[in-house]
Amino acid sequence: MNKLIKWGLPVVGLGVLAAGWWLGLAWAPPDREMGDVQRIMYVHVPLQWVAMLAMFLNFVMAVAHLLKSRPGWKLDSLAESAAEVGLVLGALGMVTGAIWGRPTWGVYWSWDPRLTSEAIMLVTYTGYLVLRRFVEDPDKRATWSAVVAILGAINLPIVWFSVRWWRSLHQVQSSPKTVDPQMVLPLRVAAVGMLMITIALLIQRYRIALAERRAEVALPDALPGAGAPDVHNTPKVA
Repeated sequence: MNKLIKWGLPVVGLGVLAAGWWLGLAWAPPDREMGDVQRIMYVHVPLQWVAMLAMFLNFVMAVAHLLKSRPGWKLDSLAESAAEVGLVLGALGMVTGAIWGRPTWGVYWSWDPRLTSEAIMLVTYTGYLVLRRFVEDPDKRATWSAVVAILGAINLPIVWFSVRWWRSLHQVQSSPKTVDPQMVLPLRVAAVGMLMITIALLIQRYRIALAERRAEVALPDALPGAGAPDVHNTPKVA
């Protein structure tokens, strides 16, 4: 079962993602206004979706950790894994968005509300991971990083609704009712493939993080040779 999850899930996910991208490139029609440039949507949008999902998972695990009555490392490890995977996917989403923006807006970057709020989000989660590297005590690290995760999550709805709240260069989120039906299927297939790959990454990163936490908090007398008495320093009784 472990091998199936470790290898099967990402392989199937890559196949589904490739199918979605092929449909987007070869089957879906070009956009009426942007032409073939719009086809990067099948890469950019799924990346953004799963990045936001991973960061929301980080928020949920952070809240659950703070509400937990006794110390536990599974929630904290999953929170760390979600933040790390979400940050990587979010950065890739921003890069693909900049590539899309250059021919559409004429520039790679604009201080647009969506782009600015997303940049703040990425900086926040970078700070979250940096904090974890500087705090040695595992209990304090888990608590402090959970607080940062909750504060950082305030920006998630701002990123999502920014195109509706403010006048923006970035277009409002599309829906199946506002795009050609032939564009909907490739986008959904690509999103499912990206989600499967994201889940596989989260599982692998979680296992690593949990093993690190357990090794870090292991009791000294549980370590090999730690329980053996030191005969050289044992005082002699007269």
